[in-house]
Amino acid sequence: MSLPEPLPRPRGAVRYRPALIGVPLGLIAVIVALDLVTGPDIHLGPLLVAAPALTAAFAGPRPTAAVGALAVTAQIMLSIVFGRLTVPDNEAQTVALFLATLFIVVFRAVHARHEQALDQVRSVADVAQKVLLRPLPPHIGPLTIASVYVAAEAEAQIGGDLYAAVRTRDGTRVLIGDVRGKGLTAVGDAALLLGAFRAAAHRFPPFPRLVAHLQNTVYWDLEGLVDDDAAGESFVTALVLEIPDDDPSVSLINCGHPPPLRLRDGEVVPLMVRETALPLGLAGDITESDYEAETFSYGEDDLLLLYTDGVIEARDSRGVFYPLTERLAAWRETDPQRLVNRIHTDLLAHTGGALDDDVALVALKRRP
Repeated sequence: MSLPEPLPRPRGAVRYRPALIGVPLGLIAVIVALDLVTGPDIHLGPLLVAAPALTAAFAGPRPTAAVGALAVTAQIMLSIVFGRLTVPDNEAQTVALFLATLFIVVFRAVHARHEQALDQVRSVADVAQKVLLRPLPPHIGPLTIASVYVAAEAEAQIGGDLYAAVRTRDGTRVLIGDVRGKGLTAVGDAALLLGAFRAAAHRFPPFPRLVAHLQNTVYWDLEGLVDDDAAGESFVTALVLEIPDDDPSVSLINCGHPPPLRLRDGEVVPLMVRETALPLGLAGDITESDYEAETFSYGEDDLLLLYTDGVIEARDSRGVFYPLTERLAAWRETDPQRLVNRIHTDLLAHTGGALDDDVALVALKRRP
């Protein structure tokens, strides 16, 4: 699974290259030298405030304070050299430099605390991501699997898209879904559905019964909402697949989700069911008789691509949707990991690096 990993940072510390500290120190040396060369008639001391300001851009409060103290000391030394230490104008410049340095240090300290808090939030989000969307194994049964997940929310790592794969006695069951909406509500609904799928799929119920269980789980959870309007507007589009180990086929039930794409010998074929079921949460309390799985050919070296609508609904600056099928036909890619990585990179290039919706991709290839 390809996910942005937060960089660990020691508490209260800011990482920077020590060599960079030479830049503000050199700036102080240059200003002092120029002030000595130009003489007492031209005062360059006020420019020394640039040194602590520059330091704050890449270092923490302590290095900033040290550079600021050096700048104030340099200002005082210049005043002594030119005999203007007690001149009111010079005293005002020295006090102003000290106060400006103090303000910069305080601001940098506050910013460092904000960075620390943000790092802690990112760490929690990273743990939540790994619990919610467990990394799919590279191999499961006769399948090779690769996946990519990208949340649209700024600074977020989790969203409303979801996927999971579970081994059964003689095959693999795969789920991909998209919760309507964004934010914490979507994350909660995704966690509910993933938990229900993982718990039920291992018990190997008949395939339609599994999907009915997922539908009823989402439906009754939404029925418990206090806000009836929110309950009526919430649902999950989902695609559930059953891939037997010993039969070159795949059975699927589509609950309002974009159809999977089968890549075979350079040909891209969407696996369209005859009748798409309602998204999970909208059909009421139902039974397995309300679902019928449809079976498609899926043989050795065939590749299945599962995706959420954040892929095909992504637009470029002109409003053109991302041409997923055309890209796949042109690339003729056969490796699952290279395929999802290539789509991810190309999708960001198509949208200019900004996504309006979460994106999930899962590629599965049946090994010989």
